[in-house]
Amino acid sequence: MMLAIVLLFILGVALEGLFSGSESGFYRVSRIRLVIDAVGGSRVARGLLWLIANPSLFVATTQVGNNLANQLISLAMVLAAGQLFPRGGLAAELILPLVLTPLIFVYGELLPKSLFLQSPGRLLRFTGPVFLVCTVLFLPATAALWAVGRLLQWLLGESPEVVQRQLAREEIKSVLEEGHEAGILRPAQRAMAQGLFAVAKATVRNSMTPAGRTVTIREGTSKEDVLRLARRFHLTAIPVVSATPQAKPLGYVRVVDLYLDERSNVGPVRPMLAIHESEPHVTALVRMQGSNAPIARVVDNADRTLGYVSLQQLREPVLSGVTA
Repeated sequence: MMLAIVLLFILGVALEGLFSGSESGFYRVSRIRLVIDAVGGSRVARGLLWLIANPSLFVATTQVGNNLANQLISLAMVLAAGQLFPRGGLAAELILPLVLTPLIFVYGELLPKSLFLQSPGRLLRFTGPVFLVCTVLFLPATAALWAVGRLLQWLLGESPEVVQRQLAREEIKSVLEEGHEAGILRPAQRAMAQGLFAVAKATVRNSMTPAGRTVTIREGTSKEDVLRLARRFHLTAIPVVSATPQAKPLGYVRVVDLYLDERSNVGPVRPMLAIHESEPHVTALVRMQGSNAPIARVVDNADRTLGYVSLQQLREPVLSGVTA
C-alpha cells in the first residue's frame, strides 16, 4: 500500500513538473525552430505550433494539468498520513506538508522551469507528445475554461490576437538578442530593431504636428519669405495652402528646389501624400520612404487635414538608439 502511495506522489510531482516546465518552455521556445521542424515532418512541432496559434487553449490545459497534479499530491499525502499516523491528530496534518513542501517546490516547480528555460526546444520535443495527449484528454474541462476566457475577453474587450502578437514580439526580441551575442548583428542593427518594436503599436497621429501648429506658406508667397521661414525653423520642406480663407492644402515645396531654381517665384509645388490618422507608424514610414516624400498630410475619415508629419519625425523614434 505504501509503495502505491509513493508512486502516486511521484506521479503528481512529475505531472506538476511537466506542466510547469512546459509553460515556461512554451513562452521561451523559438517559433522559427518549430517551423523548421514542422516542415521537416515533426508532428510534435506541428502540434506545438497549433497551440501557439491558440494560446488560450494552452493556458487552460496547463491550469487543468497543474490542478490535477496538486490533487494527486494532496491525495498521496492524505493517504500517507493515514498510514503513518493511524490515530490521526494535528501531527498527521502538519508534519508531512512541512517535510514534503520543499521537495515539491524544488522538483515540481523550480528545477523544471529552470531546465525548460535553458533548453526549451529540446525538452519540448520529449514532453510535447505527453502534453498534446493531455490537451486532448482535458478537452472537456479546458473547453469550459476556454468559454469563460472568451466571455471575459468579450467583457473586457481583449482578444487572443493581442497575446499572439506579444508572443511573436518577445520571440523576435529573443532572436535579435541571441544574434547580437553571437556577433551576427551590429549594435546599430539591434538598436534599430528595438526602435521598431517601440513604435509597433503607435499610429501616425502620435507623431504628427497639428495643422494649427505647422508652418505653412500661402500660394503666392515670395521666394525670399519662404527661404527666411525655412532658415528660421530649420525646414527642408514646407506645405503650401491656398490663398482662400479655407487654406486648402495644395502640396509642398522643397527648400533645396528653391535654392537651385533661379526663378523668383515659388515652385514647383509637389503633390502631397495623404496618410490616414490610424495608419501604423511603421507602415507610414515605409510608404513615405518608398514615395520619397519628405512630408505628408494626416487626414481623418472625411479627408480633413488634421496635421502634417515629416519623414524625419517618423524616423527619429526608430533611429534614436542608433549611434553607429
